Amino acid sequence: MEILSSRVLVRSRDPERVRAFYRDVLGLAVYREFPGGTVFFLGQGFLEVSGTTTEEPTDATQLWMQVRDVAQAAEELAEHVVRPARREPWGLDELWITDPDGRRIVLVGIPADHPLRRDVRE
Repeated sequence: MEILSSRVLVRSRDPERVRAFYRDVLGLAVYREFPGGTVFFLGQGFLEVSGTTTEEPTDATQLWMQVRDVAQAAEELAEHVVRPARREPWGLDELWITDPDGRRIVLVGIPADHPLRRDVRE
């Protein structure tokens, strides 16, 4: 099997409100739009907001987004923060916010001394 592309799909009770959040609040760029949906650039992946659901969003669906500056993100998104930024045991700085449906979004900052930032080449 060869995976050529992927994306995270989000269904919402209020897709227009959720699309506006990802576009206007988080500032994600639009990759493409189609009747009933929008696909956003999400770093090296895509986030598609399309369709509706009658189900409650749960913590089973989370989005993980690396940001350049967690403190700045916390200031900009203060009204959406559900858990302030803190250093996790695995060494990453995480700030938790939610979208209009209550879906958790983890904004991650990688400290300068973290192994993910070190050049391991000799």
